[in-house]
Amino acid sequence: MLAAERKMRIVEFVRQHRSASVGTLAKEFGVHEATIRRDLAEVEQEGLLKRTHGGVIVEQLTHHEPSFNERSGIQLDQKERIGQKAASLVEDGDHIILDSGTTTLHIARNLVHRSNITVITNDMNVAAELRDAPGVKVTVTGGELYPSSFMLNGMFTDYVLRSVHVSKAFIATTAIHPKYGLTLPEAQLVVAKQGMIAAAQEVIVVADETKIGKISLYNVAPNSSIHTLITGNEVAEYDIKQFQDAGIQILTV
Repeated sequence: MLAAERKMRIVEFVRQHRSASVGTLAKEFGVHEATIRRDLAEVEQEGLLKRTHGGVIVEQLTHHEPSFNERSGIQLDQKERIGQKAASLVEDGDHIILDSGTTTLHIARNLVHRSNITVITNDMNVAAELRDAPGVKVTVTGGELYPSSFMLNGMFTDYVLRSVHVSKAFIATTAIHPKYGLTLPEAQLVVAKQGMIAAAQEVIVVADETKIGKISLYNVAPNSSIHTLITGNEVAEYDIKQFQDAGIQILTV
């Protein structure tokens, strides 16, 4: 079997089984473990799989995003920590964008007692969380409501985002990769994310460890557009360094 064909079959095998050890792959394809390791290094460079220090590789393509209810309880402790840290970066007098997401909702929960802050959001949950916060002015973008996520998106959303300028945008994501940057599994969501990034002087991505090193189908923005990434301290040091090498400030909590 040619090396190119073997690498393609390795990717297919891992996608089917979700993960695989080097030893398992060596037996499966009848080659030495050193050969598999070389194949994996090349496959990882292409962004198709991710190796871990334990010699196990996992699929890193993200094909869809679960509903809000499914996501809300995943990595909850991490999201709470990330939300608290992100909120600490907001200064009195700031105008900010809070993207739609379960992690950005935790940012909102940490802003309810703050003063003189303007929040622009495309998330009905975020707006509801801040509705009684006396020191926070909330602007909702409008747009088509996505019932599974409580997100607003579409032409009206994009128009509003093109019309504003903010000091900070807190961006949620399905996937962030040290080479490919921000990506999403749904094309119709890309323009709004890009509008948020373009509107902000500082772009802060909030992502728990399950989003780190992942790739999805549609490009949103390169890492050069991102100033800061806030994530959990569960993320491997190897992964952190890759984002630092890409010029992103990393805050782990």
